[in-house]
Amino acid sequence: MNGNEPLVCIIDDELSVRESLSDLLESMGLKARAFASADEFLTKSSSEVPSCLVLDIQLPGISGLDLQQQLRNGDTQIPIVFMTGYGDIPTSVRAMKAGAIEFLTKPFRDQDLLTAVNQAIERGRVIDRLKDTSEDQLHPEDALRNEPSFSEIVGESAALHQVFREIELVAPSDATVIILGETGTGKELIARAVHQRSRRRDRPLVRVNCTSIPKELFESEFFGHSKGAFTGAIRDRAGRFEVAAGGTLFLDEVGEIPLALQSKLLRVLQEKSYERVGEERTRRADVRIVAATNRDLEKEVAAGRFRGDLYYRLNVFPLKIAPLRERRGDIPLLAAFFVNLAAKELGCSKPSLTPAGIEALQNYDWPGNIRELRNVIERAVISALGGALEFDLLGNGPDPTLCKRADFNQAEPEYLTEQEIRRRERANVFAVLQKTSWRIKGPNGAAELLGVNPSTLISRIEKMGLKRPDFVPSS
Repeated sequence: MNGNEPLVCIIDDELSVRESLSDLLESMGLKARAFASADEFLTKSSSEVPSCLVLDIQLPGISGLDLQQQLRNGDTQIPIVFMTGYGDIPTSVRAMKAGAIEFLTKPFRDQDLLTAVNQAIERGRVIDRLKDTSEDQLHPEDALRNEPSFSEIVGESAALHQVFREIELVAPSDATVIILGETGTGKELIARAVHQRSRRRDRPLVRVNCTSIPKELFESEFFGHSKGAFTGAIRDRAGRFEVAAGGTLFLDEVGEIPLALQSKLLRVLQEKSYERVGEERTRRADVRIVAATNRDLEKEVAAGRFRGDLYYRLNVFPLKIAPLRERRGDIPLLAAFFVNLAAKELGCSKPSLTPAGIEALQNYDWPGNIRELRNVIERAVISALGGALEFDLLGNGPDPTLCKRADFNQAEPEYLTEQEIRRRERANVFAVLQKTSWRIKGPNGAAELLGVNPSTLISRIEKMGLKRPDFVPSS
C-alpha cells in the first residue's frame, strides 16, 4: 500500500458516477483517481499501487470477479469494494468470495461508501504489516492498538476506531450506555473501557448476567435482602446495585430479563432508589448503567416482549459493535493475540501462524465472532504440536475455517468446554508418547516434538496420570 496518502481508484463506465464518487472521496481527504474501464485502469494507471479499488461489478466485457487476480502486484492483493445497480444475494456472495471488502448496491449512501473504503484501506495496512513482521515478532503487545487507553481491545479497523471515538465521547458523562452486538463480539470489554474512562473508574464495575438469574431471585440479586426475608435468607445480603455503589453496573444480556420483571428494574432506573427484600429502608442507587444485548430491542418492543419505557430509558447512547465478518482486517491481529495467549495458558511452545492460515480465517464468516475465533485458535494450538497452525481439519471432522463462506443460517457451532480441551490435550500428549515409543528426551523425542522442556513434559505426564501400557509379548 502507499505511504500516508491512500489512493482509491474508481472504475465505472458512467461519467457522472465516476465524478461524484471522486469528489466525495477527495472531500474526505483521500486521493481518488477514476477510470472508465478495467482495461483503462490496467493499461493507463501509474505504477503507484492503489490502497483500495472501487469497482462496478457489472462493467461489460470483463469479469469483475476475476479482476482481483489481475491486480496483484507481487504479493500485494488490492482490497476491492464492489458496487452494482443490479445486486442480488448470489452476486454479493460471489463478490465476497472473490475478495471484496464490501458489496454496495446503487443507490447507496455516501457514508456507506466511505465506511467500506476505510475498511478496505485498514485491511490493506494490516496485511502489509503482517507480511513485514516475522512470527517471532508477533507478541500479544504487538496485536494491541498503540493507544494505551484501549490496550485490552485488539483491532485496528475503521469500525473499531469509530467505537473508540464514541467511548471517549460518552465515558466522562454519567449517561446510560447500551452496547449492541452479536454474541461473542466483546461487549464486556467495551463496557470495561467505558468504565475505565469514566469518573467512576476508582469504584467497582459489577457485571450482572441477566440470563442466569432465576425469576424468584431477581429482586434479591439486584437489590439484596435482609436476614429472614424468605426461607434460606440466613443473613443480610447486599444486591448488585449496592455492591456497585459509586461505580458502574453492567447489565449483560439485558434483553433476556423476563417481561414481568422489567418493571422492577425500570422503577430503580427512574427513581434512583430501591429497598432490600424484607427491609423498609430506602437506599440510593448511585450507579452508572451500562447494558448490553444481542437482541434487536426495537423488534422486541414491537413484539411485546420488552417494555418500551425501559428500552428508551436504556437507549440513551447506543454503541454498535460490528460483527467480526464486517472487520476482517482485525482477524490477523486477533489470531496472533490468541495464539500467544493459548500457548501461554496451555504451557506449550508457540506454533507459527502462516499467511495461508490467516487467509483461511479471513474467509470464514464467524457466526460466533471473537469468542468462536478464540476457541478455534485454542483447538489449533493443541493440535499443532508446536508446528504451523492448520485450519482445515480439527477434532473429528471438518473445521469451520475451511476456505469457504459459511451459510448465514447455519446452526450455532459447538464450542469446546475446558474439560474437553484438557481431554484433547491429554490425548495429544499420549499420541506423541506412543509415536516416540515413550522416549521423552533427545532428538525426535516427545519433548522435542511438543516443543517443551523434558522436565516440564515429565511433570505434565505425571499430572495427567499417563502411564505406559504394559508390554504384551506376541504369542
